[in-house]
Amino acid sequence: MTPLSRRQFLATSSATAAAAYFVPRTLFGQAAPPTDRAAAMRAAGVNAKITTQHLRDNVHVLMGSGGNIAVLPGPEGKLLVDSGFATSRPQITEALDGISADPIQHLIDTHWHFDHTDGNEWMHSAGATIVAHERTLERLSTPQEITAFGMHFPPAPMGARPTKTFSTTHTIQTNKATLLLTHYDPAHTDTDISILFTDADILHCGDTFANGAYPFIDYSSGGHINGMIRAAERNLATGTSSTILIPGHGPIGNKTQLSESHDMLVTVRDAVANLKKQGRTLDETVAAKPTAAFDEKYGKATVNGELFTRLVYQGV
Repeated sequence: MTPLSRRQFLATSSATAAAAYFVPRTLFGQAAPPTDRAAAMRAAGVNAKITTQHLRDNVHVLMGSGGNIAVLPGPEGKLLVDSGFATSRPQITEALDGISADPIQHLIDTHWHFDHTDGNEWMHSAGATIVAHERTLERLSTPQEITAFGMHFPPAPMGARPTKTFSTTHTIQTNKATLLLTHYDPAHTDTDISILFTDADILHCGDTFANGAYPFIDYSSGGHINGMIRAAERNLATGTSSTILIPGHGPIGNKTQLSESHDMLVTVRDAVANLKKQGRTLDETVAAKPTAAFDEKYGKATVNGELFTRLVYQGV
């Protein structure tokens, strides 16, 4: 399987690129753009173009609305990982029908963020049992803040909340496939899980892996730079050297790309930690440009080198 190139990925959907990360309203004193960012992202979902990619065996991925959505169809009903934006329901439904006529039976949430769970309610109404980590249920059941982005979320409707939860691991067997769900230590958030399609050797990493971009770390939801590094190390140790990786955002990836991303995380973390230890302020650390060697490769999405430096500084 040949992963999409960066150019191909960007061409598939402007909505995917725009929704790769939340665009900040305020962060550490940065200037604030307009209005309700979540509403704007949902509005963009109305016209989102959904692209379908077949991966291996019977596993597919939909890209273009929120996070990447994995799809396993079959006679026992479709299993989906993540639900995208609710406003993209017509396009997602059309893409799912293009894969098979099987109804939606299972929905797995990789974590609580709305670009991965906004479609939960309509998928549940269509027949899906929603499976997630127990902390995802806790966060979707209570008001939440993404402090770095000035975003507030009320509790999700009852129909959008997980109906089955677990604490450490959970196994699902459906459509002659076995899926292993495993909770990460706090990384992108404290709700993150991975989903290993054991037979197909495909790993959905959620937002613990952003292929070709700096990741967002949500400290207000328990995330941490060191947890992101540990998550990358666990992802590298899972499966085989040929494991196909589904990132939360970005093109389908492989272990080589993940290893490069891991090394970037470690290098930037160590550089920022050293500057902070020297007594550099946040702005002085940003001015030192500790991400400079990586900005061309990873800094062209919403989380640029400056923003990533500020996020890492918060966690070292």
